[in-house]
Amino acid sequence: MITSYVKMDNTLTAINGLPAEIDSNLVWIEVNLPVEDELKNLSDTFGIETGNNHYNGEMDIGNYLYIRSDLLTLSPEGSPVFGRVNFILSDDVVITLNPNADFRPFDSALRRLNRKLQNHANPRAVLRVLLQTANDNADMVIDRIADELEQTAEDIFQISEGRSDDGKELGVQDLLSTIISLNKKEEIISRCLEAQLSLIRAVRYLNGEVHNIEEEELQILVTELAGDVVEVKEHASFEYEKVRYLQNAVTNILNIKQNQIVKVFTIITAVFLPPTLVGTFYGMNFSVMPELSWEHGFIYSMFLTLAAAILPLAYIKYKGWLR
Repeated sequence: MITSYVKMDNTLTAINGLPAEIDSNLVWIEVNLPVEDELKNLSDTFGIETGNNHYNGEMDIGNYLYIRSDLLTLSPEGSPVFGRVNFILSDDVVITLNPNADFRPFDSALRRLNRKLQNHANPRAVLRVLLQTANDNADMVIDRIADELEQTAEDIFQISEGRSDDGKELGVQDLLSTIISLNKKEEIISRCLEAQLSLIRAVRYLNGEVHNIEEEELQILVTELAGDVVEVKEHASFEYEKVRYLQNAVTNILNIKQNQIVKVFTIITAVFLPPTLVGTFYGMNFSVMPELSWEHGFIYSMFLTLAAAILPLAYIKYKGWLR
């Protein structure tokens, strides 16, 4: 699907398809999930290469600058969505090629473009706003992940305490679920970092196309955008380190809980092994067992068994192994 953005009375207006007349009022063409006929129409009209394999990263072909960038945004359900967008920039128009129908990173760009006249003064200004929108989308995604990590940290604290706020007992299985969740977040943040690196390259290429003297104001905005993109990347790096820290914390808690389980079984074994040994003696079929003829032989054997259990338990408690 092709959507063209044309200047009408100092305002950008979206129209379906290409306009009947291609002139200087056309500044942005957004192409989402294009079909072959649409790509051919673009190629014939503007003389551009529309295949994904024609360039890798950034290339100058004819009068066009081709930039490939991996971006991310939030879906309507609030989950991160990653996609690849190809930017094609010239002095007359900027074209965005998006092969993924579910990835719509520029839905809010039109409102931004119409806030100020200089935002859509030329294709380079439009591309600056598109990249700013992509960076803000990434910032929202990382903020969402940061909030989830805060909740995860609280869950880990509750698991370490052994019970949740509602009194539910928490154990190893809850830690395993937390580890899986953290692994997924680690993967998402890794892709966020890759997307920001890709966006940094795109901003750098745009910066090279802006005329320092004739477009001084735009140059300042692009420089500020470059700083914003780096800051979002640093934020993502910080959250990545937080994920790694939480993963280590969960692993340590898991090891402690597993050691506690092993310790409990060890103590049970140490307590019940001596009484088992006493019972084994009295289970033997010897012809002469004096205790069998004693008046209080049964009570004697019971006290002997109880003492065999209490003495190891008292020793374990004295050593502090029950803590």
